[in-house]
Amino acid sequence: MAETRALEVLGRTARRLLERAYVERLRREVSTGSIPRHVAVILDGNRRYARRLGLAATDGHLLGSETLERLLDWCRKLGVHTLTVYALSTENLRRDPAEVQALMDLFARKLGELAEDARVHRHRIRVRILGRPDQLRDDVAAAAARAEAVTAGYDRFEFRICLAYGGRQEIVDAVRSIADDVAAGRLDPAAVDERLLGERLCAGADEPDLLIRTGGEVRLSNFLLFQAAYSELVFTDVHFPAFREIDFLRIVRTYQQRTRRFGR
Repeated sequence: MAETRALEVLGRTARRLLERAYVERLRREVSTGSIPRHVAVILDGNRRYARRLGLAATDGHLLGSETLERLLDWCRKLGVHTLTVYALSTENLRRDPAEVQALMDLFARKLGELAEDARVHRHRIRVRILGRPDQLRDDVAAAAARAEAVTAGYDRFEFRICLAYGGRQEIVDAVRSIADDVAAGRLDPAAVDERLLGERLCAGADEPDLLIRTGGEVRLSNFLLFQAAYSELVFTDVHFPAFREIDFLRIVRTYQQRTRRFGR
């Protein structure tokens, strides 16, 4: 029995060492290619991952938040400049009130930690919160505002977190803003173009080079509908809490193997 356990431990250790060596090799390979400047991720699969392990949905969200911290490091070290993540959609707010409450608790805590994180300040990571702050709990909105304020002057990396965000609502809000200016005589209708609309979006017109969705679903789910028009899309079955650096690097390698045509 003891011999069997020893062999199992030895096997797990060998697998970890082999995976670590493969990740190092893959990282070197990927780093010589074209690195996406802007990566966007739909963080999907937290609840299904938790159910598979017999855990509560809130545990899945917590595990997902830990994976997100690692993803931020992987992007920064690889040379990505901007990471945009879909953390909470406007539709998510209609989930079971207990789950929404737990999510708000998690966001308030994690955003507070983010504002104090030594890595954020050492690497000059600017934090931006995109979405409808009026739909967030007051303490979450306050924590989000503080994280943005204390990192506003940073410019080495940008970490954008979409909270209470919806792509359709973003476009509606932008169009309404333009319509108000036209009605008030502040804007000539002839001046309305794609560039102006992009400037009025809460997420801006910055287009992700690579958009990843974890969790096995193959749809955008109202995320960056304007900005992702020519993004390279990659869908993976891996639930977000189980997402590893090896998965991320393989996806970047897939991105590098594609030819971007931008509709041409």
